Amino acid sequence: MGFLLKQTSAHEVCRAIREVQKGEKFFSPSISRRQNRINPLTPDRSGVLKKRAAHLTSREMEILQLIAEGKANKETASKLGIGLKTVEKHREHVMEKLDIHDTAGLTRYAISAGIIKNNI
Repeated sequence: MGFLLKQTSAHEVCRAIREVQKGEKFFSPSISRRQNRINPLTPDRSGVLKKRAAHLTSREMEILQLIAEGKANKETASKLGIGLKTVEKHREHVMEKLDIHDTAGLTRYAISAGIIKNNI
C-alpha cells in the first residue's frame, strides 16, 4: 500500500501505518516529490496518494485537449474563434491549476484523465 525509504524516521513510519490502516497509500515524501514531477496522479507532498483536484472550466478543458492534440496556440485561437492572448492566458491557468508546466506533462495528464485517447 506504499513505500518507505530505509532512512525513514520512526515518526514517518507511524504516520504511514496510520494512513494505510485508513485505506490510503503512503510514500516517503522524497518519492512523492519525484512522482509529482512525472505524473499528476501520484502521492501528494505529504506522502498520501490522492488525485489532484483540478477544477478546469469547460474552456480550459478545450484548451487542454487541443494542447494535448499538438495544436499550436495560434491554431487553437483560430479553431475556437478567440484571440491568441486569450489562449495563452487559458493555457497559463491550466498549467497553474494542474501544477504542470510543460506540454508533455499536460499531454500525459490529458491521456490519464481520459480527455484524449492515447493512439500510440
